[in-house]
Amino acid sequence: MARLSIEQLRRQELAAAAYEILQEEGIAGTTLAKVAERAGMSKGIVLHYFKGKDELLEVVMRHANSLLRDEVVLLMAQAKSPRERVEAIIAGNFSPKFFKPEICNAWLSLCAEVPRNANFARIQRAIHARMRSNLMSALRHFLPEARAEAAIIGITAMIDGLWLRFGLSQQGLTLAEAKIQTDAVLEFYLGPKTRTAKHGTA
Repeated sequence: MARLSIEQLRRQELAAAAYEILQEEGIAGTTLAKVAERAGMSKGIVLHYFKGKDELLEVVMRHANSLLRDEVVLLMAQAKSPRERVEAIIAGNFSPKFFKPEICNAWLSLCAEVPRNANFARIQRAIHARMRSNLMSALRHFLPEARAEAAIIGITAMIDGLWLRFGLSQQGLTLAEAKIQTDAVLEFYLGPKTRTAKHGTA
């Protein structure tokens, strides 16, 4: 791997510090001064590497999404059938590494800014496009296109809804409960999971 430049390292360190504070205090509490203090740098250094808070938070949003993306890719690589790939995408989105109150709260804070921030909106569109592509690559093996599109809407809406619910109130919602809900959506669109698969499509 190529060595990171000093600028790249500093930007990563500042983004990591901002991500920590975002989880603790939300967007309003994530100030450049607090980020600088957390990273052990001056506010002037932060402004040297980032034009302002919005640019820093954009990098944080990309960083948070890349962590989740890597988890999904890892699980998809272990799947042995199209249905298992769909299950891997869902499982990655509910990994214990990320489905935590503080991370849900941080993500909701960022998503709340999407209507007012064109860069955030562009990142969100890319996230949704990748999710759709991953799901379609598996669903097209056993669903007609129209039904696959409907399934994608149902699956992604359930994932987004559970993240929203967990971010707003963790009471009564656990990883086990989230799995029950997502399993029900899968069964609605794909039917019960069978123990044997013909042509590797179950």
